[in-house]
Amino acid sequence: MSGTQETRRVELTCGDIAQQQVDAIVNAANSRLVGGGGVDGAIHRRGGPTLMTELRRYDPRGCPTGEAVLTSGGNLNCRFVFHAVGPIWQGGGAGEEALLVSAVRACLSLADKQRCRSIAFPALSCGVYGYPVDRAAGAMLRTVRHWQAEHESPELVRFVLYDEVIRDVFCKAWQELQS
Repeated sequence: MSGTQETRRVELTCGDIAQQQVDAIVNAANSRLVGGGGVDGAIHRRGGPTLMTELRRYDPRGCPTGEAVLTSGGNLNCRFVFHAVGPIWQGGGAGEEALLVSAVRACLSLADKQRCRSIAFPALSCGVYGYPVDRAAGAMLRTVRHWQAEHESPELVRFVLYDEVIRDVFCKAWQELQS
């Protein structure tokens, strides 16, 4: 499923984000930027040691929640990896949505600055961080839609989702935004 605003598109698909052929892949990083499991582990395994070497140049305290840092793509099929730190779900009253929106905007801003035509996002914070998928889908898709209304790039924003169930939730949220 995809939506367009002039030449800009949103795609929702299932698959392995570490295998996407796009200009930039968004990694669901932890705030210490030390690698982990899930999406983070898959990206680091496929991307190789270059990613960790480049991450070490950042502040030893890591990356604050709601922000993102940039590395090369290493061995991945992309030019860049944007390591975004999404919020840990605490019930919805701790500013989680604002932090998630901030992380998505940080990645879109990096993509724009690096002249990326395409970017692939996972469902940030929906794994071990426990963010409800329906709420994350709505927040992430609204953020992308607003970004695309104000910016030329990236032209393609692809959400690469773990399975059909999560993709269906994102599809429903996208359809609601279109109506």
